[in-house]
Amino acid sequence: MKTIIQTADAPAPIGPYNQAVLVNNTLYASGQIALDPKTMTLVNDNIIAETKQVMKNIAAVLDAATMNFDNVVKTTIYLSNMNDFVTVNEEYSRFFNDKTAPARETVEVAGLPKSVNVEISVVAVL
Repeated sequence: MKTIIQTADAPAPIGPYNQAVLVNNTLYASGQIALDPKTMTLVNDNIIAETKQVMKNIAAVLDAATMNFDNVVKTTIYLSNMNDFVTVNEEYSRFFNDKTAPARETVEVAGLPKSVNVEISVVAVL
């Protein structure tokens, strides 16, 4: 059985998907981009601001599922330019404990929704 997770504190989906789906004790969260959930406008002044907004959106989805970053076991980071890896990694790392950080891959892609520079998805468990 699956439970749909939705919150007004993260951007509404811009397609036929949900913010997250909880199955048993596992949360599968859709990729988040740097949309401000209140205005649905992009926060993309620079890669630091963009990454911070993405992580804030992920935090809101986790919170809606009564979880936090400690529950995250897997992440995927999509970058439009691998040259942003170090900067994105710096901001991303502020949300995790190095000793218990999740498994992860980071990939460069040809394009992302709304031409953003970073999208991050997570899997979390209770």
